[in-house]
Amino acid sequence: MTDEHAKPDGGLTAEEQAVLDEIEEQNVDFLRLQFTDILGVVKNVSVPAHQAEKAFTEGIYFDGSSIEGFVRIQESDMRLVPDPDTFAVLPWRSDGSGDSGAARLICDIVDTDGEPFAGGPRQVLKSVLEEAEEMGYSVSIGPEPEFFLFEKDDDGNATTIPHDNGGYFDLAPKDLASDVRKEIIFTLEKMGFEIEASHHEVAEGQHEINFKYDDALTTADNIATFRAVVRAVAEQHDLHATFMPKPIADINGSGMHSHISLFDEDGNAFADDDDEFNLSETAYQFMGGILNHAPAFTAVTNPTVNSYKRLVPGYEAPIYVAWSDTNRSALVRVPDAAGVSARFEVRSPDPSCNPYLGMASLIAAGLDGIKTGADPGDPVREDIYEFDDEKRQEYGIETLPPNLGKAVEALESDEVLQEALGPHTSEKFAEAKSQEFSEYLTQVSQWEEDRYLETF
Repeated sequence: MTDEHAKPDGGLTAEEQAVLDEIEEQNVDFLRLQFTDILGVVKNVSVPAHQAEKAFTEGIYFDGSSIEGFVRIQESDMRLVPDPDTFAVLPWRSDGSGDSGAARLICDIVDTDGEPFAGGPRQVLKSVLEEAEEMGYSVSIGPEPEFFLFEKDDDGNATTIPHDNGGYFDLAPKDLASDVRKEIIFTLEKMGFEIEASHHEVAEGQHEINFKYDDALTTADNIATFRAVVRAVAEQHDLHATFMPKPIADINGSGMHSHISLFDEDGNAFADDDDEFNLSETAYQFMGGILNHAPAFTAVTNPTVNSYKRLVPGYEAPIYVAWSDTNRSALVRVPDAAGVSARFEVRSPDPSCNPYLGMASLIAAGLDGIKTGADPGDPVREDIYEFDDEKRQEYGIETLPPNLGKAVEALESDEVLQEALGPHTSEKFAEAKSQEFSEYLTQVSQWEEDRYLETF
């Protein structure tokens, strides 16, 4: 192999050997080698634990042509190479009795030549982070993923009946899911997460669990793990957890607000205590890049037809391309934080996105802002939801794409985002999403039947 996992002597690194030792100590008998397809769906190959050394030194072969957005059938042989830093025992596979269980390792994908597969979502993010490193920066991101817990019917199928009737920050008895959230948190902590806060969200059955910011690659890994853990714990309680952005009409949808900051050799590159908002010129330029490329990255951070049912006025979801320190109707919000905590929050992403491609798109947009000296303009401190079209034009405020089709068009015309995703991923992603939108346009909804069937 010629990638970072290559070992000329065919041996193991200290980190890989440590994983083998822990597998033995923890009595693990199966490994789940995980990766995501282009849509962000977690895939895994289960192998006996005694195959761990081979996985590290040679990789585990799989058929890439069977994975959404990967390769054609004539190019199907690919390999999974585990990242030893991602080893974690799966708590829900162990009852604490000492019986053997399972562990997971998140993998990078290499082709038959041993080169990193450019179309692998994790590799796309790594490439963007390498660019940031060349510019002298590391990237930290803190996500706030929201989700719903729904009841199941008598046949075990998911419904849209909320598990509780709690509201924002409610306590029991209205927040019936507090024990479920606690179990999710305990499970995440066993897997190495540092949980900062959890609470009931605005809508009935809606919840949020925030984990500590980390470097962007670890954060993307954590989001993928978080979704798997939430679903697994919910299943144990005979509930269905969904990260669908807008599962119920006329109530708030689920977002994944993302707090971003850059660090350089001097510390937080976004920090300037002499600035009114405690932000540096680098921070403003990065923010300018975010605003400039927002229409394009929306296709990636809000990648489903359903995502655009959330991005409408009136439900605390941002649709206006602007920034503010005081209100949440803007795309970017600057919290009251300074020094090492200086950052801003991008409020549009939702938890259905591929975390690797979503983070890569945000970072690439911001880095381009630094390169071009982008100006984000002045903050908008009024409620943009209350603006009419004339006033929005006066302020120069644009809106995010109204649907997935328009978002994909914006992505396809954005050279910076196209380059960041790479030719393979950008083409396959746009192809898949254009097909999804086309299929949606041919469907007849219940709303249409109720509205028109007897009227016309």
